[in-house]
Amino acid sequence: MSATNPTTEDTSLTRRLAELAEQHPEKPAIIFASLAGDERAVTWAELERRSNQLARLLADRGVGGDSTVVGAVWNSPELILFTLAAWKLGALVLPLRAILPPRERDAILELAQPVLVLAEWDSELWPVIRPQELDAAAGYADEALPEAPHPGKAIGSGGSTGRPKLILDPAWNPVTARNNRRLGTQPGQVQLLAAPLYHNSPWLQSFNGLADDHTLVVMEKFDATRAADLIERYRVSYAYLPPILMRRLALLPDFWERDFSSFDAMHSSAAVCPVWLKQVWIDRLGAEKVYEVYGSAEGIGATIIRGDEWLKHRGSVGRSTNCEIHILDEEGNPLPPGEVGEIYFRRVDGTTPTFHYEGAPPVRTTADGFASLGDLGWLDADGYLYIADRRVDMIVSGGANVYPAEVEAALSEHPGLADVAVIGVPDEEWGRRVHALVQPHDPANPPSVTELNAHTRERIAAWKAPKTYELVPELPRNEAGKIRRADLAAARQNGWIEGMLRVRE
Repeated sequence: MSATNPTTEDTSLTRRLAELAEQHPEKPAIIFASLAGDERAVTWAELERRSNQLARLLADRGVGGDSTVVGAVWNSPELILFTLAAWKLGALVLPLRAILPPRERDAILELAQPVLVLAEWDSELWPVIRPQELDAAAGYADEALPEAPHPGKAIGSGGSTGRPKLILDPAWNPVTARNNRRLGTQPGQVQLLAAPLYHNSPWLQSFNGLADDHTLVVMEKFDATRAADLIERYRVSYAYLPPILMRRLALLPDFWERDFSSFDAMHSSAAVCPVWLKQVWIDRLGAEKVYEVYGSAEGIGATIIRGDEWLKHRGSVGRSTNCEIHILDEEGNPLPPGEVGEIYFRRVDGTTPTFHYEGAPPVRTTADGFASLGDLGWLDADGYLYIADRRVDMIVSGGANVYPAEVEAALSEHPGLADVAVIGVPDEEWGRRVHALVQPHDPANPPSVTELNAHTRERIAAWKAPKTYELVPELPRNEAGKIRRADLAAARQNGWIEGMLRVRE
């Protein structure tokens, strides 16, 4: 097989799935853990047969090699089968959150122009098929289909500004991508799918895993106790866990008594992992089993760090895997190690990023080919990258730069808090005031402002600490741990907020 010119046979998902079904027809390909509490398996033979039948049903609904379909349901065997069936026809699949607000959902669908949408909601604009309607595929032939070129991947995003866009990469193929072993993956692992498939990392890892003969233990929605039970029962050996899910597991009362000895590796991305939380998982699994990735769906560049390397560069997201990294100031001038600026990547492996956008302006680029996704950070003397925050989320308070992620990491260590978000709000004295929205574990007995203030100032400089706090019943964080700070800030632009408590200096 040529690394630069693979044949259709080498890269055919249709052929790969058929091979695995023939090798071990009764082995589980998927174990589904539903919200209702039941668990059911889909064998490799069943996965092959049902995806072939479903592909023929989709073809009768107008799906083909030049079309796009949307999967807008929660994690389920039906979503996975729908995706594999569409790919067998050569159709592009866009995963989408099941409960997006209609306005945002419709804006993304307008960009995608799908010929079919798998969803539990109705639409006057787009053809919708409900999950239970997929059962009609049982009446179709189940033999293998002709091999079709893989269409790549599509990921939808509202972006940090809320403007919808699609990130399309025609080059991605799970059959070839499965050979990337930089995150501790191996053939035949048992992989926990705990995060939602509409995000890039779980999408990549899950389908790369299926192509690598993984058994996917699929959670319809995440629950920490249930996840720990599944890890133990099915001897999970690999998992992608964003920091929000790592934290929820780590806060289980019996976290240290659970049997996680089956793990070969786990990795995080989506948000920078707080130092204390990374240390907990290193202590729990062993440093050589804990990985972190910094990158994007665009594939402009990435960094990777393993736990043993991280212990020597605490807080870093690693060194480049396939790119040069520049840290530039607002005028585009290079900054020395240790100084915070905007992070720019340029590929150095002889290739160029293959993604393109629909519905969004291009990324910021320099004349010599470096591109930025809007994050701020710095390099140390050894070339290890550290993330400060999103450029649009930085708070300029009293003329000083405050990075919300740093403040959130400090607050997140408090055992009385279930979640926290930090934003900047208008202030007559400071220009922008550092404001923390905190979700207590026990709403009836939340930590006091005095307690939170003392806790925070033990960990970061006093001028970075929140000057006001707001108790909230829940933060609008998605299952991958992402939150739009800009939306929270926009809702708090007009003066004092009910429930806000000010720190007394």
